[in-house]
Amino acid sequence: MIKGGAIEKGMYILFKGDPYLVAEREFVNPGKGAAFTRCKLKNAKNGSVLKETIKTSDNVEEANVYDRDAQYLYSDEAFHFMDVETYDQFEISAAVLSDKGGYLMEGEQYRVIMWEAEPIDVIIPMKIVVEVTDAPDAVKGDTVTGASKTVVVETGVSVQVPIFIKAGDKIRINTESGEYVERVNE
Repeated sequence: MIKGGAIEKGMYILFKGDPYLVAEREFVNPGKGAAFTRCKLKNAKNGSVLKETIKTSDNVEEANVYDRDAQYLYSDEAFHFMDVETYDQFEISAAVLSDKGGYLMEGEQYRVIMWEAEPIDVIIPMKIVVEVTDAPDAVKGDTVTGASKTVVVETGVSVQVPIFIKAGDKIRINTESGEYVERVNE
């Protein structure tokens, strides 16, 4: 058990019997009354999000989670992984991974968060390098729109990039914001 004031972003807590990821956390100490923590919680089983206010004096149970290495295999209506030690295959629903699924690359290894032997989340790198598969041609003098265009990368995600990026280029993107970082010359 931990106190409500000790809740941190990125922590997993048990709330109403399910594990929740603390997606956002704000500590509030009003001039009058008791301090509290305002949290945005994401259900690790089904992806639903709720906002809760927890008093700093209240006790909250921390979810007993652990991680293991797994290789991403493929996706259909869910994302399929294989444990690299036991070769057991398991899946995580698309609702749980939400936008993280667009940054998974087949054959790559990721850390999978487990709760009660059930996969609930995937840790992906903050920045990844991907190849641009579809990019419209830049039109000379077309800088009125901020000199950017939308391209599609090998994972299927659309990214806003500068107009000099073309198909076949490798780019680094931020997985948290989905934004272009830089072109990568290998």
